[in-house]
Amino acid sequence: MPTTFTPPEIDRHRHISDGNNGQRPPDDKRTGGNGDGDGDNWNDQPRGHRGPRERLAQARVGLFFALGGDLIFFVALVSVFFVTKASGHFDAYDHFINEWLPTAIPSILWINTAALILSSAAAEVARQTMFREEDAMDEWFGIGRPISRRATIWLSLTLLLGALFLAGQWIAWDQLAAQHVFFRSNPSSHFFYLITVTHAVHLLLGVGGLIAALTALQLSRSLSTRQVLVDSAVWYWHVMGALWIFLFLLLEYGQ
Repeated sequence: MPTTFTPPEIDRHRHISDGNNGQRPPDDKRTGGNGDGDGDNWNDQPRGHRGPRERLAQARVGLFFALGGDLIFFVALVSVFFVTKASGHFDAYDHFINEWLPTAIPSILWINTAALILSSAAAEVARQTMFREEDAMDEWFGIGRPISRRATIWLSLTLLLGALFLAGQWIAWDQLAAQHVFFRSNPSSHFFYLITVTHAVHLLLGVGGLIAALTALQLSRSLSTRQVLVDSAVWYWHVMGALWIFLFLLLEYGQ
C-alpha cells in the first residue's frame, strides 16, 4: 500500500472546502478515512459508506480480479501454442509430419519491448508521485495541485511510449506481410498474429485507462478520485507490460 500519513487535527464537524467533502486522504491509516467520527471502528461506518482508503483498496481488488480472467485466457493460449507446436500427423509412408515452421520475429519487437518497459517505469513514477506525503497534503487542503501536475507529465510520457509501442507492432505486422507471412500461412505465424494482436487490444484498453486518469487529473476536484484512477491505470499498465515481456520471450525463443 502507499505511504500513509495522518493530516493535522481539524474540527470534525467542519467540512474543508477543497472539493474533497472534508474526507481524510486515502492513505490515512485510520479506518474509514472519511472524516466522520474517530474512524477507529469499521462497523461504525454507515452502511454503504466508503472512505477514500477503502475506495483505493476496492479498486485494486476489482482490477486484479478482472486481470485474473485475462491471465487465464493467455495461459490457455500459451498452452495451445505448445500443444500445436508438438502436434503433427503421419503420412501414407508412416512418416511423422510436423507443419510447424518457426516465424522469424521482426527485430523491431526488441525496440517495442524497450519502449514498453520505459513506459511502465514512467507510469510508476506517476503513481508514486500521487502518494507523495508532503505534496499530497498541500493538494488535499486545496493549496495547489503539485502532485497532479507532475503525475500528468509522467502519465503523458507513458501514453506517448505506449503509442510508440502500438505503432511498432503495426510495423512488425506490415514487415511480415511484406514477406508473405500472414495469419494463415503457418501454425507458427497463426500464433504470432493471435498473441500480438490480442495483447495489443488489451494494451489499447490500458491506453483508455491512461486517458481517463489524465482527464481526471485535469478536471476532477476530488484528490481521492485522481489517486484511485491513476493507481488503477498504472497497475493495469504494469501487468500488460510484464505479460508482453513473457509473450515476447516466448515468440523469440519458444518456437
